[in-house]
Amino acid sequence: MQYYKYGKKETDYLKERDSKLGREIDRIGIVKREVNPDIFDSLIASIISQQISTKAAFTVKNRLKESVGEITPETISKLDIESIQLCGMTMRKAKYIKNITQAVVSKTINLDNLNLLSDEEIINELIKFEGVGKWTAEMLLIHSFQRPDILSYNDLGIQRGLKRLYSLEDISKEEFETYRKKYSPYNTVASLYLWKISED
Repeated sequence: MQYYKYGKKETDYLKERDSKLGREIDRIGIVKREVNPDIFDSLIASIISQQISTKAAFTVKNRLKESVGEITPETISKLDIESIQLCGMTMRKAKYIKNITQAVVSKTINLDNLNLLSDEEIINELIKFEGVGKWTAEMLLIHSFQRPDILSYNDLGIQRGLKRLYSLEDISKEEFETYRKKYSPYNTVASLYLWKISED
C-alpha cells in the first residue's frame, strides 16, 4: 500500500499561510492517504465508485478483479459489457469501462504519456472519456498522478471542510479561489487536511 508523500516543508508552508489550518494540521498530525500509481486501475475504480458507498465500490471492484485476475486494459478488453455489469454495476458504468478500455487498447489515448502533461492538460484528456468529469479527473490527479497542487471545487468533502474550518454557511467559487491561491503550491496537502476536517 502506498500513501501520498509529503512532509514538514509542505505543512510548515501551509501553517505559515493560514493559522486556522495550521492549528488543524498540528491537531490531526500526518494524514495517510492511499494512492494508486496504476492510472488504468485508478480510472476504472473511479468509474465504479461514482454515486455509491466506498464499501460497495470495494465489493464491485473485487468482483471485477476476481473475474479477470488483474485489472489491465488487456484483461478487461476480453470481457463483454454484460460480464462487466454482472460484477455489480449499472449497464451505463459497464459501457463507460468498456469504452475506456477500448480507447486505451487501441492507443486512442496513451495513459503512460499523460504524466508529461500539465494538470489542466491531463484533465482535458481524461474528460474526453464518457463517464469521466472534472471531479473524477481531479481525484486521479491526486490519487494516481500524485500532483501537489490540486484543490477541487467539485468535491463536497473539501467544501464541507472549508466551511467547518472558517465557520461559513456557504462558499462561492470566487471565495474558493482565494483559498486555492493561499494554499498553492501545496493545495493537495491542504485537501488531505480538509477531508479530515470534514469527517470530524
